[in-house]
Amino acid sequence: MFKIPAGDKNWEINSPQIMAIMNATLDSFYKPSRVIDMDWVAKFVENCINYGASVIDIGGQSTRPGAELITPKEELNNILPLIEFIRAIYPTVLISIDTFSSQVAKEALSNGANIINDISCGKFDSDMFKVVADGNAGYIGMHLTGEMNSMHEVLPRTNIINEILQYFKAKKEALSKCGIHNWVIDPGFGFGKTIDENFSIVKNLYQLKELELPILLGVSRKSSIYKTLNITASEALNGTTVLNTIGIQNGASIIRVHDVLEAKQIIDLGKYIF
Repeated sequence: MFKIPAGDKNWEINSPQIMAIMNATLDSFYKPSRVIDMDWVAKFVENCINYGASVIDIGGQSTRPGAELITPKEELNNILPLIEFIRAIYPTVLISIDTFSSQVAKEALSNGANIINDISCGKFDSDMFKVVADGNAGYIGMHLTGEMNSMHEVLPRTNIINEILQYFKAKKEALSKCGIHNWVIDPGFGFGKTIDENFSIVKNLYQLKELELPILLGVSRKSSIYKTLNITASEALNGTTVLNTIGIQNGASIIRVHDVLEAKQIIDLGKYIF
């Protein structure tokens, strides 16, 4: 069992959990995850909770390949109304903010968010760890190489799992110095990795358990799936389900998804199999 700080709430991970993706930007690669209006938000969150999601993950900055980076102010304009709206209707739900900006993280936590989901694991903003520690927030740090404008470039390497292990061992030490000991690792499926490396991550995910931290797997409808199958993102649910099933079997504690109901079915059936 893992106990992760989450501001004024408790985040206990006793069995695989679901994080639902909500995109507060029209630049997101998967259209059905994009916020339309507050009526859409209310129905989306209601469905996610009813279907079994533990966390709603809101992104105000797209990180798809080729996405335009916006300012922290624009990002806050995208997410703060959603945090306020969701918190008013569902006071107990865990809200995560997908951001690599400490300014955005600080404001989001002050306005009711519980978790910061940082694709750069502190690399893009040196103040991020302090903001998380000061807010007693949950933290998800992802494996990423490159800089803001090169995060999707693939670097030469021989063993992706070994690189991820070494990366997170160093991050554990850095976060520990800031007083953050319990957090979540994300191996960064789809970020600066070849298709073979992405599939190797899922296949060998169990090796990351030596870090003794919960593992988040985010494969939902990503290009390694739909390019391999020669389909589109809108047709990639079955491939997503296959990878999430293998991921949970290999030690994933959290799966980050667009399709909550189907993810919950994996977990429910997995109770009898894994």
